[in-house]
Amino acid sequence: MTAVDVFVGNYTLIDFELYDLWLNGYTAQETALFLQKSGIVQRADVSMEIVYSDIQDQYRLFNSLEKLLKNPPKLMDQQIYQMDAEMQRQIIQRYYQFDSVVVREILGKKLSSRNRKDMDDVGEKTRIPLRSCRRQFDNLKRVFKTVEEMMGSLVENVKTHYLLSEELARQYAAIVFIANNRFETGKKKLNHLTLEDFVFCANQMITHWSYSSVVCTVHQDMDVDLDRGFLQDLRELKMISEKEILDEHKGQVITHLKAALPKKSRQVIEESFKTNSKAIINIACGLNHSKEARDIFLDLVEKVSAI
Repeated sequence: MTAVDVFVGNYTLIDFELYDLWLNGYTAQETALFLQKSGIVQRADVSMEIVYSDIQDQYRLFNSLEKLLKNPPKLMDQQIYQMDAEMQRQIIQRYYQFDSVVVREILGKKLSSRNRKDMDDVGEKTRIPLRSCRRQFDNLKRVFKTVEEMMGSLVENVKTHYLLSEELARQYAAIVFIANNRFETGKKKLNHLTLEDFVFCANQMITHWSYSSVVCTVHQDMDVDLDRGFLQDLRELKMISEKEILDEHKGQVITHLKAALPKKSRQVIEESFKTNSKAIINIACGLNHSKEARDIFLDLVEKVSAI
């Protein structure tokens, strides 16, 4: 006679500790071993056989839910897995969260099948399990393909189609923006910059430099592309390099920073102002060319001295 485990219920129960381990790339066997070593099994006073059976049951559930997690609105509309809205929100949010060190390695690369094969190297470098690295890569690619040609706000499009929080949607929007504009982020001189650094800069560009910015005269209402008219207008900044205008500009900047920075920092800015100002203006004047625009981060690191 063959023994089988049977569980019947009408409400979906999710163990979020097991869910996080599954998301992190642990197999059922690895999870069981982890729980055993952590002492949880001994404290719960249950047999390892029962624990492993529960883990397998949860993993089957997670694998079934994953098909819906790739299209979150479908998860919210389905009636097979009975769960409240808060639980749905949590499993979606956690599924699309990522490790900054993993995405930093992916950032700036084409989200292609060929680069997905490099996740082995990313996993070794970051010490994140390969399954987790691949999930994060696939999530980035999926979001990118969904919103890359959509009109409207990138953040709102990500929130609408993937039901993510404002903060996580802004991070995905920044990554999509960087990928779409093919900004160089992988050069050795940029290695010290974190994902958070690039996300901050990209979100500033989306707000102030894209077609949906308030100063855009075209008003195509599209976040994913830089406003070419704005980039061409930047060439007029050349006049600031003239001595009289440069001195006036310097005075206004220092006055504006008086309340924001300590005296020592202001002195450093004053001493390097002329050199940095000319470097920034030269970079700005070249942004209407695709190659210069792609190298903006590299140019800023190489040509503008740190304060």
